[in-house]
Amino acid sequence: MIELIEKLTFISGNKHKFSEIQSYFKEAKLSIKLENQDFKMIEPQVDSIESVADYKLNSIKEKIDGSYFIEDAGFFIDELRGFPGVYSAYVNRTIGNQGILRLMRNVKNRASRFVSIIALHIQDNPETFIFKGTVNGKVANEIKGNLGFGFDPIFIPNENPDYTFAEISTKKKNLISHRSRAVHNLIEFIK
Repeated sequence: MIELIEKLTFISGNKHKFSEIQSYFKEAKLSIKLENQDFKMIEPQVDSIESVADYKLNSIKEKIDGSYFIEDAGFFIDELRGFPGVYSAYVNRTIGNQGILRLMRNVKNRASRFVSIIALHIQDNPETFIFKGTVNGKVANEIKGNLGFGFDPIFIPNENPDYTFAEISTKKKNLISHRSRAVHNLIEFIK
């Protein structure tokens, strides 16, 4: 049986993610106190984003009390066999959007997707709860927009095919994003 959660800590150093998740919690009118903490976590070298999230969640169990969750996301490009996938943060820091566009030069199949995984630990419960959100789309031919972060300027979602994530308002993005879908699955579970 799962106890009522009064306080939940989001483990991330990414203030953009925390702000986004905080807005979903407010919108859902949850009576949970949402906090943010940053822990340095080891990025395991595995092929599955679910495995990354589970590893990170379990790597900090001894460092934090209470219920907490982490979110890990990846950008998967079909023609590149899922690359950058679980290595998205590293790829974004090293070659960035320009590097991805160079890799995609002259490539016709531009299908891609963002996947978000939330791993939740509830205090005194040994089970890990996983919530997934996906948004399908394609890689743009050029960088467009200055909103959002990461690969947003080169991702065109199927639900809004005329604009990249970086060209649409946060409010519109939150209606269709991978993270919003994963967070809404988490919120439904909490309710």
